[in-house]
Amino acid sequence: MARVVIEQGESFEGALRRFKKVVQEDRILSEVRRRRFYEKPSQIAKRKKAAKRRKSRRTTLKDQMRNY
Repeated sequence: MARVVIEQGESFEGALRRFKKVVQEDRILSEVRRRRFYEKPSQIAKRKKAAKRRKSRRTTLKDQMRNY
């Protein structure tokens, strides 16, 4: 759970900025977006497999460009 303690004399905007930074670092919003709708286990596996394929293709292209 993200928590920010407001310091003495700190403005609300400053505390809000720090809170947003903490939320972003903890990846809370991305987790909420991901869990917004139910995803079947087969869909999860398919999404992960596609991401793995993209990453593999990207690294292969980088290696080819280095050797070129």
